[in-house]
Amino acid sequence: MPHKSLLVTIEAGIASIELNRPDRRNAMNIDFWREFPDVLRNIDSEACARVIVISGTGPMFCAGMDLEVFMNPPASLVSGEEGRRKENFRRMVMQLQDCFTILETIRIPVLTAVHGGCIGGGINLISAADCRYATEDAWFSVKETRLGMTADLGVLQRLPKVMPEGLAREMAYTGRKLGAAEALRSGLINAVYKDKACMIQQVMEIARQIASNSPLAVSGSKEMMNFARDHSIADGLKYMATWQSGMFQPGEMAIALQASAMKAEPEFDELWPVTPPLQ
Repeated sequence: MPHKSLLVTIEAGIASIELNRPDRRNAMNIDFWREFPDVLRNIDSEACARVIVISGTGPMFCAGMDLEVFMNPPASLVSGEEGRRKENFRRMVMQLQDCFTILETIRIPVLTAVHGGCIGGGINLISAADCRYATEDAWFSVKETRLGMTADLGVLQRLPKVMPEGLAREMAYTGRKLGAAEALRSGLINAVYKDKACMIQQVMEIARQIASNSPLAVSGSKEMMNFARDHSIADGLKYMATWQSGMFQPGEMAIALQASAMKAEPEFDELWPVTPPLQ
């Protein structure tokens, strides 16, 4: 199905999702907030890709939240009984947070490729991804502070997990731009490339390497690393033992070893689609 805010293609186990509002610098409008989580959920539930690459069209990756979202709030957020209105607002914020949290909860690794600016909602998005890559002209900003609000969609919780906490705090408190070179040194991004074409080529090669591995093993690695990030080492090891006792399959290893011996690409089965309940 065509989308209003995204371009989605799937080929050779790689799903490419491009933010596609170049005339608005890929600002996140209502269409984005509806389409983005649905696309991710469908790719994961149908098991139609082994890795996802997110990039942007036009002059920059993402300018953040489209101002139209603020200028045309639903009536339930601006009128009515105060307690219920605020409870409704809280639920709306949590729904928006879920649009990025899904990047972590789906079984499939997510790579982001950033060129130009990555602002506000954009840095909230990439902070929830598995890996981040950028061009030399890329820059990052927690812009919400300069707009008089506290960033509320996950960047304040996730940035300190991927870069020094002091620098994450500095970005949040000042709203300043973090250039690609500094982002690389801090660990926010994995690598920097000369231009967008070179970056996409290299990121797609990384995606192909991921897609060539056992989807079950890759999915397990993502699950384990997400759990380890938020728990103690002891808890992570216990969960790993439990996972391995149920998910380790000698057949997957046999396929990999046989392919290696024959100097061929291994051929693994896909993950199964998620079966709807009661069917």
